Parts: sequence; structure tokens; C-alpha cells
Amino acid sequence: MSEPVDGFEDGEVRRLFAEEARAERPDLAVLCLLIGAEADPGLGPAGLDAAQAELDRLAGEMPYRPGGPHDWAVALRDLLGGRYGFGGSPADYQRLESSLLHQVLVRRRGLPILLSVVWVEVARRAGAPVYGVALPGHFLVGLGPSDGQVLVDPFDGGRVLGEGEAGALVSKATGAVLEPSMLEPAEPLEVVIRILNNIRSWAAARPERSDVALWAVELSLLIPHHPARLRHEKGQLLVRRGEFVAGAVELEEYANLVEVVDEPTAERVRNEARAARAMLN
Repeated sequence: MSEPVDGFEDGEVRRLFAEEARAERPDLAVLCLLIGAEADPGLGPAGLDAAQAELDRLAGEMPYRPGGPHDWAVALRDLLGGRYGFGGSPADYQRLESSLLHQVLVRRRGLPILLSVVWVEVARRAGAPVYGVALPGHFLVGLGPSDGQVLVDPFDGGRVLGEGEAGALVSKATGAVLEPSMLEPAEPLEVVIRILNNIRSWAAARPERSDVALWAVELSLLIPHHPARLRHEKGQLLVRRGEFVAGAVELEEYANLVEVVDEPTAERVRNEARAARAMLN
């Protein structure tokens, strides 16, 4: 059965997501909005267009070529963090909406990575030299070349980071030392994978939301070069949801994938598949 006229047809979101993920230059905003459409069946094409229009509108309020990277950072902070109040707090980690771009645009609250997507997409449309920076444990936005890079923290309203603050964030989150490679621009698919990982983590802490965990895994499997272990995770989720045959099939396929490199693991997973099938008796 198809979704209502204002939504997507059955399977359309997955098809569009897979096509965009395999595009030569994947569009970050489109992929994030399709994640939102998977979470919210009422978010149809018109809703995606409205979210894109809001990003365009915000970009239109940016000053014209304000100057160098620091000037761009200040202009973004003043517009998004100041005038419109985009930012985050610990409570936002408890809400699925904090990982959905269309909801973040409405609520103006979200996780660091989704707020960073807003910053990047608004700044990109306005012509800024902008990109996401995927630090371990915290996501930032970078402006300018590596030898003159300016970092901002959208979760903190777009605060411009001083010298050494990025390293302090990494140390606080993971205990690791900041490496230069951590400051390189994050590719769109890297950002999307991290968003889906966050959603899976949110759902894992809420067993009653295995439906969210399942669609997050299934979208992750549509991304090229995904980890094979996602098939194992999908199989386990299906079994927990009572879909024993489908879960066993996924587990068996994963076992076949890893058998060449890890025979003990393959046998263990096949035992899981046999146990799942036995639940039908």
C-alpha cells in the first residue's frame, strides 16, 4: 500500500537514499532529509522542499562576502546562534528529533553533528569555504584552508574556538591527543554514517524502539563500503523483533561473508541462526 499523497510511495525513500549515497558527489542535505523522511512518514517531498527552502532563506540573510574565515565564522555565529538561537544542550541527546535535520531546522536544537550540518549548508549556500570536522566525540565546523583554519562549535551557538580548544574537546571526550588528520574536512558519507550511528545508539538504549534501530541499520547498509558487521546487527534486530526467519537469513549471509577470514565467528553466527529458526517450533 502506498503512503498518503503528501508522503513518499513505499520504498521511495530507500531508493532515493541509495541513489544519492552512490552519486559522484553526494548531497549532504538531501541525505539528511531522507533520513528524516524515513523516521517521519508524514515528511513527503513537500516537506523536504520546505527544509531546503529554509536553508536557502537563512543563507540569504548572511552578509555578502564578509571577509576571511574568521569573519565568516562570526557572521554565522551572529546569524544562526545569535539571531535564530540554534544550539544544543545535554537534554538534546535524549531526543530522536535532535538527529533529524528537518526537526532541527524547526526546533533550532540538535546534536553537534546536525547543528554542524545546518552551519555547513547555510554557509555553503552563501559562498563560504566551509566543511564539517569530525573530531572524536564532538563535531565541529571548519572554515578556510588548513594553514588558516577557523573552527566553530555550533552546539555552543557557533562559538569561535581559540587555540588549543579543539584539543581540549578531544581529550575530554576520549582521552586522546588531537592529531592533524582529525581536522581534515569530513566527506558527506562520513557525516551521514556518523548520524546513523548516533540514531542506532539512541535506539539501542531504548529496546522498545527497535523499529528505529532497524531502519537506521537498513539505511546504513545502503551506503557503499559499509561494515559487514551491520548485517549481523540487522539479523539480531530482526530476531529480537520476532522475525525469526528473516533474521536467520541475515545471520547466515553474514556468516558466509566472514567465514574466509574468521571461521570461529562464522560458526558462532550460524549457531545464532539455527537458534532463531528453532524459535519457530
